[in-house]
Amino acid sequence: MKLFDDIPVERPATPLLDTLEIPAALHAMNTGQLAQVADELRAYLLYSVGVSGGHFGAGLGVVELTVALHQALETPHDRLVWDVGHQAYPHKILTGRREAMTGIRQYGGLAAFPRRTESEYDTFGVGHSSTSISAALGMALAARTRGEKRRVCAVIGDGALTAGMAFEALAHAGHVDANLLVVLNDNEMSISENVGGMASYLARILISKPYLNMRESGKKVLSHLPGALELARRTEEHMKGMISPATLFEEMGFNYIGPIDGHDLPLLVETLHSMRDLEGPQFLHVKTCKGKGFLPAEADPIGYHAITKLEKNGETPPPLKPASVQASSKQKYCRVFGNWLCDMAAVDERLVGITPAMREGSDLVRFSKEYPERYFDVAIAEQHALTLAAGLACEAMKPVVAIYSTFLQRGYDQLIHDVAVQGLDVTFAIDRAGLVGEDGPTHHGSLDLSYLRCVPGLVVLAPADEAECRAMLSAAYHHPGPAAVRYPRGTGPGVATPEHLEPIEIGRAEWRRRGSGDTTRIALLAFGSLNGPAAEVAERLDASHLNMRSIKPLDLDAVLAAADEHDLLVTLEENVVAGGAGSAVNELLMAEGVQVEVLNLGLPDAFVEHGKPAELIAECGLDADGIEASIRARLP
Repeated sequence: MKLFDDIPVERPATPLLDTLEIPAALHAMNTGQLAQVADELRAYLLYSVGVSGGHFGAGLGVVELTVALHQALETPHDRLVWDVGHQAYPHKILTGRREAMTGIRQYGGLAAFPRRTESEYDTFGVGHSSTSISAALGMALAARTRGEKRRVCAVIGDGALTAGMAFEALAHAGHVDANLLVVLNDNEMSISENVGGMASYLARILISKPYLNMRESGKKVLSHLPGALELARRTEEHMKGMISPATLFEEMGFNYIGPIDGHDLPLLVETLHSMRDLEGPQFLHVKTCKGKGFLPAEADPIGYHAITKLEKNGETPPPLKPASVQASSKQKYCRVFGNWLCDMAAVDERLVGITPAMREGSDLVRFSKEYPERYFDVAIAEQHALTLAAGLACEAMKPVVAIYSTFLQRGYDQLIHDVAVQGLDVTFAIDRAGLVGEDGPTHHGSLDLSYLRCVPGLVVLAPADEAECRAMLSAAYHHPGPAAVRYPRGTGPGVATPEHLEPIEIGRAEWRRRGSGDTTRIALLAFGSLNGPAAEVAERLDASHLNMRSIKPLDLDAVLAAADEHDLLVTLEENVVAGGAGSAVNELLMAEGVQVEVLNLGLPDAFVEHGKPAELIAECGLDADGIEASIRARLP
């Protein structure tokens, strides 16, 4: 295996990889050629992500596994389902999208994750974790129902296996005895101890044809002897259990093989060829190294989970920084939250912080170090995170759940049933609200205002800047019931945050500008992040600007005053219009019997694609120019 210290600035020579337009060409290659493909694939992956930026370490860790899977399976006839999709860049390169990789995650370019409309080799669209086994099982059952000879394989990481959904699918697969292969890419969590040579040796034995033939022949012979078959089964199970974590998965109905070295390409090919035609549920456990082949990523797999693109400066690229530590002159909203959490914890010992595997993303690193006994990372288990918070709140603790908007969707029943119905004192810090950018529709937080404001008793706040974010977090924390603060990804407008913990008044809007127009009087009612462009448009049109601050409850007096003093109310939100904050204003006016022209501007009734946030905001008509154009089109 070729190792790299630096990311190639120029496109590397990949003569054998360049001949592969479809992965079926791998079938005729010998071991040496496959190894060359893997080396070239890793080099090209490094180069292309250096050009485009994007997910990094996970793909490097599955180069050999990806080659082996496409060599052993007849894709796309055989179904290959990737979990999450962070690790699917090598798959995209091998399946006809090599030259388009330098534009991945960019506006109009390849999607960050597998997508069915992008390639017939992308059998299932992903983005959230732990869905692969359920989807693959559905495909396997469909093939069985139609009588088709089709292999189905799900590739899931050890992190994704922490979610309950994955285990629900495993249990069902064993119950229905489906012909399904699950490959566990174990690269970080070490859910079982790898005992090295003995485990690999056992794996070779268990997938060898002599062993499998002997196993089936033995079953036929022993079936005539009372109790002998059960004794043989128990002996085999106990032998596996001594040196591999087979017991858990075999109790769920799977034939377990592994763990094996996920970078040993000949072993992977041999194992997959032996397992692909086995009947019933099969489970292959492979051990890999995240960032394999790129030494800085091997040393820091968390920091190199994703990187920003390199900018050329003559012949020498600037030093590479992981995306998680890129410098900025403005403070990120997640940093505002992280600092607030530590400051509030210092004055209230009841505070506990909860996150579903997003410590770095939600900026809980400092809190986890300063208050380790009050920090709970529950892994990829959003449902559990919310009900855990509910249980803590029942015992007079003050739980704060740090979660992305798109991931809160996965715990919606628990939000309603376990928290809101009981009126429990849980604070939700909702990050990545609105359009997040290059990760696309699976990660945009475009629905939360709609699905939150319909929940009885839930307070929902949205800050216009960093200072408001801190004050709103304090307000939500002190509110004696469920309350949420939703804030966008990235930096704010640059407003300094105070050191105090004074809360903002819930349900009180702020007039930021009063218009003085003599013709049509316009009021912009802006929620959260769109206060920035609202201020610019208000100046252009001599309009009033009202920072609404609170989605639920609305400031009744401010809305009625705006309706009384203006001819046109324009609501602005970085959320879908359907059921969002603008809809709340409409409902209030209708309930009060007030008639006034209203223009609701927000995200469209469609899934917004990927690209830079500024590009997407402009596409949706929510930048200053787009807002102004929509208003002028509405005016008489």
